[in-house]
Amino acid sequence: MLRKIITIDEEKCNGCGACASACLEGAIGMVGGKAKLLRDDYCDGLGNCLPACPTSAITFVEREAAAYDEAAVMKNQQQKMKQHAMTMGGCPGSHSRQLEREAPISEETPHAVNTASQLRQWPVQIKLAPVNASYFDGANLLIAADCSAYAYGNFHNEFIRGKVALIGCPKLDAGDYSEKLTEIIKNNNIKSLTIVRMEVPCCGGIEHAAVTALKNSGKFIPWQVVTISVDGKILD
Repeated sequence: MLRKIITIDEEKCNGCGACASACLEGAIGMVGGKAKLLRDDYCDGLGNCLPACPTSAITFVEREAAAYDEAAVMKNQQQKMKQHAMTMGGCPGSHSRQLEREAPISEETPHAVNTASQLRQWPVQIKLAPVNASYFDGANLLIAADCSAYAYGNFHNEFIRGKVALIGCPKLDAGDYSEKLTEIIKNNNIKSLTIVRMEVPCCGGIEHAAVTALKNSGKFIPWQVVTISVDGKILD
């Protein structure tokens, strides 16, 4: 079929691997120190890899290519998660660890930082949120993994401020968020979409649901994915 798909200029590619990390579907891999589109049917044509490339080596072309196979992508992701879990001795997202902080807040002044909430609506859980609500009109939508607000200290000021926030955890909630998120994006005037996830593999589910919803909504709006490390740093 004729469709929009990425192409990679190997001469511009510096081999950093950022695009391969940004491609949740696993369509891009590193071969001989260069990024390469491994499978056409893994590329959804949304271009999450484009902003990750520091040398602008990735562009879109329209050519004959296999249709995007979401089922194959999901199966591949599940296999990778299982392999990673077996290697690490269980889900890496549930490993116990102690995080050292260089300058903890003094117990005498626990409110030394600005702690004013930036939350603009209720409820915030994806499963509880209505499909239609007045606060969605003209909203900059934030879809976030619920752990991210605990991991990243300035989450309210940097991510919730000026946005309508929806949170969830694909590991704990039964079912897929994509259908409901599709209806929210399709039926409301959403201006932009920000996805905040944790670095653990299981958190890829919330990114996949949000990106799938955007694709299925048929709308073209600005969107970005931000990944938070377990020790509270922005990775993307």
